[in-house]
Amino acid sequence: MKKIVIVGGVAAGMSTAARLRRLDEQAEIVVLERDRYVSYANCGLPYHIGGAIPEREQLLVVTPEHLRATLALDVRTEHEVVSLDRAAQQVEVHDHAGDQRYTLNYDLLVLAQGATPLRPPIPGIDHPRVFTLRNIPDMDAIIATLNEGGQRVVVVGGSYIGVEVAEGLRERGLEVHLVELQDQLMPLFDREMATDLRHHMEAHGVQLHLGTAATKIEEQATGLAIELRNGTCINADLVVLAAGVRPLATLAQAAGLELGPRGGIKVDASMRTSDPKVYAAGDMVEVTDTVTGEPTLVALAGPANRQGRIVADQICGRDSTYSSTQGSAIVKLFAMTAAATGASERTLQRCGMAYRKVYLHPAGHASYYPGSHAMHMKLLFAPEDGRILGAQIVGYEGVAKRIDVLATALRGGMTVYELEHLELAYAPPYSSAKDPVNMAGFIASNLLRGDLALWYADEYEAQAATATFIDVRGPDEYAEWHIAGAINIPLPELRERIDEVRNVAQNGPIRLYCMVGFRSYLAYRVLHQHGFSDVATLAGGVRTFVSYHEVR
Repeated sequence: MKKIVIVGGVAAGMSTAARLRRLDEQAEIVVLERDRYVSYANCGLPYHIGGAIPEREQLLVVTPEHLRATLALDVRTEHEVVSLDRAAQQVEVHDHAGDQRYTLNYDLLVLAQGATPLRPPIPGIDHPRVFTLRNIPDMDAIIATLNEGGQRVVVVGGSYIGVEVAEGLRERGLEVHLVELQDQLMPLFDREMATDLRHHMEAHGVQLHLGTAATKIEEQATGLAIELRNGTCINADLVVLAAGVRPLATLAQAAGLELGPRGGIKVDASMRTSDPKVYAAGDMVEVTDTVTGEPTLVALAGPANRQGRIVADQICGRDSTYSSTQGSAIVKLFAMTAAATGASERTLQRCGMAYRKVYLHPAGHASYYPGSHAMHMKLLFAPEDGRILGAQIVGYEGVAKRIDVLATALRGGMTVYELEHLELAYAPPYSSAKDPVNMAGFIASNLLRGDLALWYADEYEAQAATATFIDVRGPDEYAEWHIAGAINIPLPELRERIDEVRNVAQNGPIRLYCMVGFRSYLAYRVLHQHGFSDVATLAGGVRTFVSYHEVR
């Protein structure tokens, strides 16, 4: 009978333990969890703070007692593994509840300790009213402080947890400031895709401080004073740190297990570490990026659960392996949704990978059906074969449906040409006959086939010196706002004004645009077939342009 010791619960650890028992009724399975809770919905913590999840108990997935009764697991909470002796195949455990230490032997060991929140090394960071949000006790402490009368909160970090916490605190009616080191919200998104999110959060009363950082936290008579690098000082009752996480790899490192270049535990496709008797899974391991092939750290519940299942399969002799992580993720910001999968443009640039990109603004469902809103989509793909490299979507209804289709397509190695032919569910309340995913495929395929030439918002300054900009929208739209120096030739008038276009452009570059890119695409086809060679249309139209240049 094998004895498997699992260090850590929650996603990876409990996924390993539960599947192990389903596959092997005879194995002795011990789960050691340093906290009081071994299985809970940590992704739901911000929503209980905000009240969307009203009952705390809804976050507690299963108790140790339930796991013992249903799966015969030996679950020991508040038992922290403090050292690992790989030669003796044993761990030293600190039982915090009983205040004693003991050693525990294993045949196989599984490390699933997760990650630990980053705490920037600034004065005052250890003040008792400076919190992180990683587990149930963290959540309880934040709520207790708020219930004591806290009304002003500073959230440090503008990625997933940070914006979710900020939303929850605003839902409680609190004054919320969010500080983010980068000059945008959601730094894992490309900057132009995050602009609408920033406006949306500001419209809901979150006070944003972007492109700066907290440098000091000091207690004063009226609460905490948080000094920022740009000279701003914010008064608050508490601070929530959401500046990211790092792998909790100190135990593994002390035991001599090999770490990867990003500081996580190095594992093979079977989730084995450099010691064949030790497996690791979850936020503490380095994985391979699906698109770039580079080692990376991705702290997401989905990959952690799948890795746990693979560890159990391997222990039970099944040939199951983990290939890569593409980082599919989604977040709610008040009424808006933002989602991404695969590589961002910045990642592709950093890795020196060739790519093309398209933008589009399709409606979440048929525009004639009530409640339709446009979404902002960005699709990245390989120029040589159209293979999908990444996608980002920001909008309202329908974002989750489309990102999941694109995530599946990316995982399957599909191309933009294949997106054209996907048969997706359609009814007016949910989609259009040409689904946004199909539309993304149409535009990208047109680009690669040479039926379309694009120019981009980030090229505007370079283009402005030589190009003639033609706005093909109606005169009212042009009068409301237009790109500086652009002339207005509405699409219905274009064919009759071809000679005017020749005179104005004088054989130089012509750069077309409209609101979202469709009318200017039609204009491109007209001019291209009238012999204009250096002509291109603005990708994503004015809506993408103003997002990139942050025009209000």
